[in-house]
Amino acid sequence: MSVYAISDLHLANSVNRNALEKLPEYPGDWLILAGDIGETEEYLKFAISILKKKFDKIIWTPGNHDLWTFPLKEDGLKGVEKYNSLVSICQENGITTPEDEYIIYKNDLKDYCLVPTLVLYDHSFKPSHVKRGKEKEWAAESGIICADEALLKVDPFNSISDWCHRRYKYTNGRLKLIPKDKSIILINHYPLLQQLGKIYTFPRFSIWCGTTLTEKWLDDFNIEIVVYGHLHIRSTKTINGIRHEEVSLGYPRDWDLNRNISYYLRKIV
Repeated sequence: MSVYAISDLHLANSVNRNALEKLPEYPGDWLILAGDIGETEEYLKFAISILKKKFDKIIWTPGNHDLWTFPLKEDGLKGVEKYNSLVSICQENGITTPEDEYIIYKNDLKDYCLVPTLVLYDHSFKPSHVKRGKEKEWAAESGIICADEALLKVDPFNSISDWCHRRYKYTNGRLKLIPKDKSIILINHYPLLQQLGKIYTFPRFSIWCGTTLTEKWLDDFNIEIVVYGHLHIRSTKTINGIRHEEVSLGYPRDWDLNRNISYYLRKIV
């Protein structure tokens, strides 16, 4: 039995939807879905309808696209309500979410505690010379603006930073309850380290890629592996003994359409 991971399926793209339907079965194996499945509840349901037949267990956390609210959708849920709706869909299908009890994966070597999280970002992945509150102006100087600014609603919070900091405190409290002898596989849509939150073709996009608050988790808790996506830059990097796995598929331009999605599943343990 193995634990695989993938993120950023972006199922609004028909190419990705068709490829997902062709994914072979993985009997006995688990799958981590690290966010950006699609922008609506319908895309999440579509993914679940396929993947629950192919894997024994699924662990999910949302990305920014999953939390978007489209202006033309009259009944569009916003912010925390949208997140809670996605959580309910997952729980109804037996999928582990950031709101559920953490589950343990056991192999011959050790026990792993799988920790899906929703932490978001607070624009702190920036150079030190950029003043607080001026981050978006700094990014805009290079022509960069994230679609989140229009589509990611934060109700009932006043800002994305407020929501991020609330989620950080919530998750930090839960991490403290994990026994020290359990190795943690932490799952977040965004990287935990600022140095991993840079897209080199668009470096100022980094302010929408995480929070420096999470960096201390790598010292404070027994985290062995971090699974994340968002960047559409697949990589495996070991930093201070901790393995960081960026597991995104991405838009059709980001992957080889001559390959099956199974090629892009990352075996975590």
